Amino acid sequence: MKSRLNCYFDPKLADQLTTFALRQGVHRSQLVEAAVTSFLSPDALDRREAAFVRRLDRLSRQMERIERDLTIAIEVQALFVRFWLSASPPIQAAQQDAAKAQGTSRYQGFIETLGRRLQRGDSLVREISREITPEHHGRAGTSAGTSDDADECLAPTDADMAGKEGVHGGL
Repeated sequence: MKSRLNCYFDPKLADQLTTFALRQGVHRSQLVEAAVTSFLSPDALDRREAAFVRRLDRLSRQMERIERDLTIAIEVQALFVRFWLSASPPIQAAQQDAAKAQGTSRYQGFIETLGRRLQRGDSLVREISREITPEHHGRAGTSAGTSDDADECLAPTDADMAGKEGVHGGL
């Protein structure tokens, strides 16, 4: 035998319950009993925890994508500033067309360099860290393929883009 309980609901919630019960073809008391049973069941906590884990996983993936995109944006800006500072002399009006053509060529080289840096996993943060504490990175045993001077691998391309041999050696 079932026990009788009197419950009080907000009028809007009571209307929603009535509407849903009519659509499902069941009594309101059956819906309330099912909801309370679900809420009190030991599985309810597991379902809520699983939902939180799924949400946290989704948020973690989103944060990883944002971090990756931010790293790319920082690298783009760092390379742009480096190339611009080393290769932007004042241009006379008579040389504007030639400068535009050279700018197009430099931009293509910039994109290629950026792609290589990102493929190798180079980052401005790591490069600065190596420059600030070279003794720490020297003891860490960097391999021959990952030189402490990240620009050594880029020097020929960078020099060609800047129009000067070895222009990035000190940057």
